[in-house]
Amino acid sequence: MAHRIINPPDWAPAKGYANGVLTEDGLLFTGGQIGWTDRQEFEAHEFVGQMAQALKNIRTIVETAGGTVADITRMTWYITDKKEYLSRQREVGAAYREIFGRHFPAMAVVVVSGLIEDEALVEIEATAVIRR
Repeated sequence: MAHRIINPPDWAPAKGYANGVLTEDGLLFTGGQIGWTDRQEFEAHEFVGQMAQALKNIRTIVETAGGTVADITRMTWYITDKKEYLSRQREVGAAYREIFGRHFPAMAVVVVSGLIEDEALVEIEATAVIRR
């Protein structure tokens, strides 16, 4: 089965991974997205800001592949601080709805001891089904 690497055109190149892989049958798998910008720079240094940027990154990958956030079927979140995530649920929900609207795919949240990028507080990966 053929697949296509998805990398938004204005983004810095991914090194050692793909930002997205779109299969011939319309399955899109995103690489784990962290809270850095298209230039691979952190503008936010707190959880909600990084989470919002990671979601925007996912949205951009999905749109580059020809889909919309409504095509996202699954997300896995990796977070480094359970207490901060739980204490900021209202802000998390507001930021999520601002970016993804009221689309809620299947999700899991996993607490991890750290992420590869030391400054990253959250990493989110997603799967979408794009049939256009």
